[in-house]
Amino acid sequence: MTVTLRSLEVAVPATELAQEDVRDVFAAQPDLTRLGQRLVSTSFNSSGIERRYSALDEWDGPPEEGDPVFFEAGTGRFLNPTTGARNEVFTREASELYTRVADQALTAAEGIEAADVTHVITVSCTGFFAPGPDYRIVRALGLNPSVQRYHLGFMGCYAALPALRQAQTICRADPEAVVLVATVELCTLHVRTSNDPDTIVGSSLFADGAAAAIVTGRDLPASTPLLRLDHFETVLTPVGEEAMAWNIGDHGFEMVLGTYVPHIIDEHITGALVPLLAHDPSLEALPYRDIEHWAIHPGGRSILDKVEAKLELTEAQLVPARQTLRDFGNMSSATVMFVLAEILREATPGTEERVCSMAFGPGLTVETALLTTIGAPVDEPAERP
Repeated sequence: MTVTLRSLEVAVPATELAQEDVRDVFAAQPDLTRLGQRLVSTSFNSSGIERRYSALDEWDGPPEEGDPVFFEAGTGRFLNPTTGARNEVFTREASELYTRVADQALTAAEGIEAADVTHVITVSCTGFFAPGPDYRIVRALGLNPSVQRYHLGFMGCYAALPALRQAQTICRADPEAVVLVATVELCTLHVRTSNDPDTIVGSSLFADGAAAAIVTGRDLPASTPLLRLDHFETVLTPVGEEAMAWNIGDHGFEMVLGTYVPHIIDEHITGALVPLLAHDPSLEALPYRDIEHWAIHPGGRSILDKVEAKLELTEAQLVPARQTLRDFGNMSSATVMFVLAEILREATPGTEERVCSMAFGPGLTVETALLTTIGAPVDEPAERP
């Protein structure tokens, strides 16, 4: 049975951060050592990021009411709020982003109405609340209250692919199912100043963003590009459990992003692709660059460099990932959806092209997907009388 992603929409919060400005703020923190200052400059300058977005409007100036919680714009000093204070902002700001991007995806899905949605899957690793974002979406969009709801929490940067896999499984079990998948990550809520290299690297990369998609097996007409969901696989690398982790601390979620992560990916990426490509024997013997599109989660510039070199891909095949990193930063699970949206926007009308997608996260876990873009229909020339 064919299961297709019929719309894919992305969104970001209003506050735009220029990477150079954020770098200078971090480098000026009073508790930073000289080594810490050098690490900040190196990490921010080599990140491949020009701008990113944050749900924290305190970057733009003092709050209209009350005292600042995260950042004093006047002094340029980072504050250190509790995890509870950070999560309060997540509950408010993530709810708005979830409902906004879900509504955009539903509106963009031709032939699908709110009453058609049977399942909602939400994703995040940057906050918690209940009733959760799945509930908020059902209420805000006026979905049927009997919609089945699932939340994938705290899986990290790779979680969007398991969410799409679950949507595919649901649609294969029920041909009439319509699944709304939404991911929101507010990573900047957990930014902190530190001399720790892992924390500095995380501060130089992470950003906020949201994405949502409508997935179904229904055979419906479409005038826009679609994305067929073909196969998914999961691989755990034999090493790396301590190199990438995400823990809950008293003052926010604490990201561990070791500098050895790109080397682990370099050593194990080809092995991770073996079970995925085995689903299509026509691809197994081909050079990797012969697969038209590569939707790689841009966890950082060094990761993309390793993937491009190891798989001998062309520069053009990494453009969607590098542009996403440049313009939005690493938005955890939402990021690979931004890359897929870019590829889908450029889908060639009237043709089908393969997409190999990869995302990396704690474990070290490698999630992979084999997909197919289905270009918008081409109008047939009118027959001569």
